[in-house]
Amino acid sequence: MEIPSSSNASCFDLGLDDYLGLDDYLKSHHISSSTSTSCFDLALDDYLQSHHISSSTSTSCFDLALDSLAEFDKSKLTGALRRDVKHLKKKVRSLKTFFLYVKKSRRRNNHEALLEHDQEDRGNTMSESLRPSIICSRIQDVVIRMIHDLQSAYFLYKHSGESDFGIIDGALTRSRENIVFLLETDIKKSCTIIFFDYYPPGDPRLVMDFVMFLLGTMKDLFYHRREKLMVAIRQKLMLLRNLIGFATMRGVDCAQLTDLSTHIAIVAAHLISVCRFDSDDEQVHNQMESEIYQLIHEKINPLGPQVRETYIHVLTASKKQSRSSYALALGENEHPVAVQFIDSLQDYLTDLLDSYASFQVVVKDQMLKFHQGVRYLKGLLKQEEQLGDEIKDIVGVVLCDAAILVFSLSVNEIKEGMPKEIDLGLFNLYKFLKYMMAEIAHNYRLTSPYSSISYPRSNELGCMDFFLENLKEITRYDEADDSIVFLLDRIRMVQKDLIFLRSFLENIKDKRCQNGKLQAFWHHVMEAAYKAELLIDSTLVGDKCEDALDAVAREINLLKIKAPEIHNGQAQRVNQTSIHIPSQLIATICNGDLVGLDDKVETITHRLMGGSKQLDVIPIVGMPGVGKTTLANKVYTAPSLMSHFHVRGWCCVSQTYSMHSLSVQLLCTILSKSPDEYLKKDENNLAVKLKQVLLRTRYLLVLDDLWDVEAWNLLEKVLPNDVNGSRILFTSRFQNLSLQSKPDIKPFHLCQLTDEESWTLLQKKLFDKESCPPTLSEVGSQIAKSCRGLPLTIVLVAGILAAIAQDCWEEVAKCLSSSVLDNEYCMKTLELSYSHLPDYLKPCLLYFGAFQEDEVINVRRLLWLWISEGFVQQTEGKSLEEAAYDHLMALINRSLVMVTKQRTMSGAKACQLHDLVHEFCVEKAKEENFLHVIRSWKDPFSLTVPSNHHRIYAHNTRELKTWELALIFPNLRSLLLSGHDYLMFEKADSGILLPKLLRVLDLGDLNFRRSFPMEVVSLVHLTYLALHGITSIKSVIANLSRLETLIIKDACNNVMLPNTIWNIKTLSYLHGSRGFIFPAGNLEVAPDLDRLDTLNLAIDPSSQSLQKILTKLPSIRRLKCRKADESGESTRNCNEILAFDCLSQLESLHVNGFDGYGFKFPLNLKKLALSWNTQPWSEISTVGELPNLEVLKLLEDSFVGEKWVMKEGEFPNLRVLELSDLDIRKWTANSDNFSRLEKLVLLGCRTLKEVPYCLGECETLEMIVVKECPKSLVSSVKQIQEEQMDMGNEILKVVIEN
Repeated sequence: MEIPSSSNASCFDLGLDDYLGLDDYLKSHHISSSTSTSCFDLALDDYLQSHHISSSTSTSCFDLALDSLAEFDKSKLTGALRRDVKHLKKKVRSLKTFFLYVKKSRRRNNHEALLEHDQEDRGNTMSESLRPSIICSRIQDVVIRMIHDLQSAYFLYKHSGESDFGIIDGALTRSRENIVFLLETDIKKSCTIIFFDYYPPGDPRLVMDFVMFLLGTMKDLFYHRREKLMVAIRQKLMLLRNLIGFATMRGVDCAQLTDLSTHIAIVAAHLISVCRFDSDDEQVHNQMESEIYQLIHEKINPLGPQVRETYIHVLTASKKQSRSSYALALGENEHPVAVQFIDSLQDYLTDLLDSYASFQVVVKDQMLKFHQGVRYLKGLLKQEEQLGDEIKDIVGVVLCDAAILVFSLSVNEIKEGMPKEIDLGLFNLYKFLKYMMAEIAHNYRLTSPYSSISYPRSNELGCMDFFLENLKEITRYDEADDSIVFLLDRIRMVQKDLIFLRSFLENIKDKRCQNGKLQAFWHHVMEAAYKAELLIDSTLVGDKCEDALDAVAREINLLKIKAPEIHNGQAQRVNQTSIHIPSQLIATICNGDLVGLDDKVETITHRLMGGSKQLDVIPIVGMPGVGKTTLANKVYTAPSLMSHFHVRGWCCVSQTYSMHSLSVQLLCTILSKSPDEYLKKDENNLAVKLKQVLLRTRYLLVLDDLWDVEAWNLLEKVLPNDVNGSRILFTSRFQNLSLQSKPDIKPFHLCQLTDEESWTLLQKKLFDKESCPPTLSEVGSQIAKSCRGLPLTIVLVAGILAAIAQDCWEEVAKCLSSSVLDNEYCMKTLELSYSHLPDYLKPCLLYFGAFQEDEVINVRRLLWLWISEGFVQQTEGKSLEEAAYDHLMALINRSLVMVTKQRTMSGAKACQLHDLVHEFCVEKAKEENFLHVIRSWKDPFSLTVPSNHHRIYAHNTRELKTWELALIFPNLRSLLLSGHDYLMFEKADSGILLPKLLRVLDLGDLNFRRSFPMEVVSLVHLTYLALHGITSIKSVIANLSRLETLIIKDACNNVMLPNTIWNIKTLSYLHGSRGFIFPAGNLEVAPDLDRLDTLNLAIDPSSQSLQKILTKLPSIRRLKCRKADESGESTRNCNEILAFDCLSQLESLHVNGFDGYGFKFPLNLKKLALSWNTQPWSEISTVGELPNLEVLKLLEDSFVGEKWVMKEGEFPNLRVLELSDLDIRKWTANSDNFSRLEKLVLLGCRTLKEVPYCLGECETLEMIVVKECPKSLVSSVKQIQEEQMDMGNEILKVVIEN
């Protein structure tokens, strides 16, 4: 096709002449490039004229440019081109904003002056060639050229069949370059005349949009570089924009905003003047960065007196209520504008706090409270629909006052303390905020923090012990907080009275359940103690609670006086003797139709009938509901056993038993008699009768549901041992129930059913011998799988399904857990386990409700949480963590908790709850006001539950309205968030308003973009803090003087700690995925962190600060030490030594990434892991000489070289050895190197030919694991296995995965 022309100008003169290869393209498509004007040129000119685009004041060209770009969105472009189109659209909109700003500017009179601090920068700005009208025309010219270029490119692209993307890429590139050229030349040169000699536009919205233009321009300039600089620019510019927006919203007229708008213009002029828009040179950008930081410091920060005066003048005018037309125009967006302004105020306060470490602590505390008060206003503004007009107006006025206070803060004035007028202003602001909180609490019926307390009712005495322990710390003269010095006498009186009452409650705890008056008194004391704890802790965070504390102190004193009277009147002991004959005994014994038990029955039958002739015991252990009783019954009724044993008897022990009841049950089942025949007989006579029945017979007795060894000890006295093969079979949920007379018994562990077995059992229960209808097969199988292998659950579900129509099975599948827990028998089964727990274990079990269903829980994190919650008391000779681990093992041994991952040596590394037990924990925790689980945050104001919850676990962080927490849950002590949804915050302020009494805070996956959330530093009671992705900690963390555990999850870099970290003496656990970098300055005067037990450390070895830091951490037991991310290259000669031998308590050490360094280790070390250190094998003698080393992991490139020769006498106590991803070829050893070795793990050692033959002589070896290793090595391991078997080692397990 040919396009005719009628002039000498080419159709592509406007920006297309530099398109390479265009002539060839046109010729190949029969388009004449020598023609004068193309048809689309003419059409475009007509279009421009019809839209008056030639006018220097028209904005139609921008709209047409955007329309042209929109056409590309409809095409099949590559992802990169789509991004380029989107980016160009932003630039066009930015140009339009700048165009409108310039067009609406008004010329100043010669005598009108700028702000004094800007006058000096005005200089000689007059230049007729750079008048605003000229600049507007040049901007339009660039846009019109862009339109020509884009539409021509679009035409050619379409003509190519949408295949030649180069045409589009060229047009987009040229358009971008033209805009950059415009910025660097005309706009940059004209900024002085426009911004100094012209008034800003009268429309404040144009000024606000202009700030966004400036911000977008800066963002494009640095584009993911100098992130810190961009954060600073954004915060400063957004403060200016949001201030003018807020003032406009409040009704301030344009004349009163002139000085502020002018200041914004001057800032813009300076910023644009120092920018180089056409350079990517790193040196140029460094220079720009330096100049911009200087500009921020000198021109933008509201610290200068005249700038502050301008801000305050605008805010004072903002307190008026009249609305201008511009204010009404912002009306639809009113509260977002105010919220954005509060964001800027918070940024300013945060910068002020973080930048001036010399502020007194009391000043910082006041500013933090101020910060929290401003956040509270932000929270209120977000609830526009729920707040009345009067409250909204009051909030607006208070926000003006708060902002005036913010900008009245002079750094020089407040370094020594708050000025009196500021102090008074803050006091009045707090007072007014409390008034508003009271009003809103009344309107929304939110519970007051100190009315109708519902305290946690799990382990109440343990909670009181925790409170009394905290009171000891509070009342120490040398450590008493200034805020409570004047209350110390009252607090000590409360402490003294509670110590007395604690002793009294201990005396009545076994009697109160049978006596209503004692129970009522118990609850009265516990509620008073809980109120006292809340009030004292509230005082520590600055609340004025003197009157309320006085009242509670008097209440506790009256209870102390009343206690002896209560005790004397209720002293008679309740007779608890009763005989328990379980009514379900016959039904239980007959219920033997479970599946998958035949092989288990055979195994147990073989053990019962074989072995020694001595009286023996076989336990069946497993979690509640797994089918222990059913299995025991199938064994009990097996024909082979019925003929083998002369006498068989069965009794249900349970947690309430006596020798009398056990004897009655056994005699009834052995002699087939009615219980009535024995109930009235004496316990001793029954014991004699039982012994006579069993004497000189081979008997089998089943003791079902054994809870402790005392029941066995009672029975054992009357059981004859005639050395004839008699047996005792018992079932228990306790795995470690050790019988003194039978210390070596091996329990039979009953596991859960497989999915296939579960489905078979469910079908058997529902359809007996008939088959399941095909229409129900899929949903039925899904239901069976949901039962997670628990026969008890399956039986209960079968009962539910049998009672409903088959078309309702889908509903059952959806709400399976709740349906199961609604069943009375199932609840009683789990309730039984719970009620029999010692009081100190009950909160530990219920705490599992604070994790998600099926969540695999890290044991160490769980123990740290328990400690921080106060569930663990100090035990003599054990650390708190060791005591907490004992608690966990007690729950595991009771089959309530399952171990999912073992540690290298022994013990649990991760654990999990069966769904049934988890659901029970959630429901029981709610019932006892121990823990409340929130599954949705869509409308927390509508929550009908009490607002004085103690602990909250929240799912689904995407819906979370965190600011409301302090309003709804003012007494909250623990907050745990979970979910895989990130909330991305662009700055340190997250809008979170946290309850101030929190002790435990895990913010889950809330992502603060590496910035430390300032909201947490006012939580002075915090003992546990877990954050996500943070890379530096603010110095004000020292406010958290009780912090014990700090966890930083998923940080992408090392976490920088401030100098003030040394002041947190309570720190015990510092865990971070990339390690913490300690400050190395002034270590001579820094206090030791002598409680720190566990640490992930990152360090620059070249700084030689490791030794100095480690000496400040004398109690470290577990240490992971890695090379800091910014460390320099190492020397690779091992002359430099990193010494850890000063850590006398160190037991576990992992050293990672110190290429070229040698090490000194402490002799007490038990576990060592090394990775990426690339030491020669000759250096391993340093490790081999450690006398107490039990576990050694040599991981990726920890040692390099082809040969490892273990010297005689090395590794005398090594029990576990792991070699992973090493380039070793030959490994030789002596038999004494493996004298205690139990486990060998070889992973990815692809060049190792074989293992040392002397392993065949190792008598202690229990397991060898081989993965991704050569066949020759596998062969050598199999040979070792054969040698071990020849030696009689039948327990050696070999796992090979290649």
